[in-house]
Amino acid sequence: MVIELSFLKQIAGVAAEQTLPRFRTISLIDNKYQAGFDPVTEADREAEKAIRKLINASFPDHGILGEEFGGENLDHSHVWVIDPIDGTRAFISGIPVWGTLAGLTIDGDAVAGLMAQPFTNELFMCDGDASWYEGPGGIRRLETRKTTELSETTLFTTTPAMFKDEQRAAYDRVEQCVRLARYGTDCYAYSMLAAGFVDLVVETGLHPYDIVALVPIIEKAGGVITTWDGGPAEKAGDIVAAATPELHAKTLELLNR
Repeated sequence: MVIELSFLKQIAGVAAEQTLPRFRTISLIDNKYQAGFDPVTEADREAEKAIRKLINASFPDHGILGEEFGGENLDHSHVWVIDPIDGTRAFISGIPVWGTLAGLTIDGDAVAGLMAQPFTNELFMCDGDASWYEGPGGIRRLETRKTTELSETTLFTTTPAMFKDEQRAAYDRVEQCVRLARYGTDCYAYSMLAAGFVDLVVETGLHPYDIVALVPIIEKAGGVITTWDGGPAEKAGDIVAAATPELHAKTLELLNR
């Protein structure tokens, strides 16, 4: 065990105190971009502040990298990578498929993680030894499906529009081979992969705070998650998460053809 599940639950709790009261309410939405739309809300900022305060009080020798307030002590061996609301577009649309992400890296490797969805009262967690679900369905260990064939695969991506030029052609090769393709849900898609309901997630343009927390949850549930070139998913960018090593290998082959 790398980190106690009880601490991951504390992170979920302090974040929920800031996000839930602001969910499905009319609030100020700022845009990070001058061209395009990348929303950020008061809930994003206040939740990250609360998470940072908790981590700093509990582990003062740990570093933190957050989406809203950047990095501190990033040269330390233990660094938390946090996204207070992954799926802000879903959040401001009133759709409960956003989540709070917090992942712990040791010397750059993601070893523990949390995805918390407070509106549905669900936690997806990895303590370093195993991945766990806690929610309305009870408590259980997470385990990916044993899907090995693309023809039997359920695939998720945020939207095919995120892929441009050659990447779009590569993604289309994969989608044309699967049984079912669905879009949206951000971090929830990866959590459903770890839970055994989704087989494959293919995305691009991710930042470390979008994916680091999800890496150990998927890996300790039996899945494989890397970049498109097979590198560490912690580097973010172009990501492939698969339920089995066989499915992962077949997807990489199509993407890199």
